[in-house]
Amino acid sequence: MPPAIATGTPPFFKPEFEEAYQYILRHYQVPEREVAVFLPCSVHKPYSTSPSHRLFDRVISSNLPEERVHRVVFGTCGVVPRELELMYPYASYRYMLGRSPDPAVHRSFLRIETVRLEGYLRKTEGTYRHRVAYCLGEFREAMRAASARTGIPVTLVPSDETIAACRDPAARFPDGSLSREEYLEEFAAVLRGL
Repeated sequence: MPPAIATGTPPFFKPEFEEAYQYILRHYQVPEREVAVFLPCSVHKPYSTSPSHRLFDRVISSNLPEERVHRVVFGTCGVVPRELELMYPYASYRYMLGRSPDPAVHRSFLRIETVRLEGYLRKTEGTYRHRVAYCLGEFREAMRAASARTGIPVTLVPSDETIAACRDPAARFPDGSLSREEYLEEFAAVLRGL
């Protein structure tokens, strides 16, 4: 049985995640692709085997040829090209930001993740022609801020309008899940339009 989802020390505070991020930023040669698709990290590891990533992969593969796409995972793990998902420490943690009741942890996440996304966007400025981030909540806030700081455009999906139309303020996660049909349909439409 897998360990419980930790709400203790978040991975974005741990030195091994910063070291892995620095390796990617300084040494890893990112494959040149036309489209970068940024996907949120998942509790299930490796990311590509999680139910959500398998669903996202079906949408991506149905709408873009594989040779045009580079998948990049981001969130509490930092920023990691998905082909490095087995690299330590990415496959060896369990954490869910939404389970943390501490506002300071959430503020720290936004600060740290925005800087990490900013660094990755700058590193890959000439690598991709298009960037699409399929995300909600604080992951979306961090990506929006990093894009604004760098001036490197990232298309955020679902759109603010679709999120607002689907929002349920009474739900534990008011914006719902990225597995929601309306969100997936918009994701597919954006990818087809590239």
